[in-house]
Amino acid sequence: MDVKQSEPEHVSSATAVFLGALAPGVNGPTWNTLKVSFLMLGVCLCAMLGLAFSSSDSALVLHVTFLVLIAATLFFLLSGFLAQTGLVSVEHQMQEIGLAPSQVEKTSEKNK
Repeated sequence: MDVKQSEPEHVSSATAVFLGALAPGVNGPTWNTLKVSFLMLGVCLCAMLGLAFSSSDSALVLHVTFLVLIAATLFFLLSGFLAQTGLVSVEHQMQEIGLAPSQVEKTSEKNK
């Protein structure tokens, strides 16, 4: 019998993010996507805060400052949660939901 050695399979970032949404745990590409999303949100909110200061409307400044605080709090809470739980590999997530190549072969053999 041939014994196949498990080689890490290359999975695209889009597939990894999709798997991260479906499987338990957070994989590296999903965390990187979240960090980039929060970075872009921070840039947009800082631009809005600058515009609010230039308009001299205190209610608008207060509102946008509150939005910045909410976004920063959410990012730090997510970072803390991930530091406690750790990252999961994409291959492990594929095994969890039954999409690993070895599991697909076993399933196709059972169906024959």
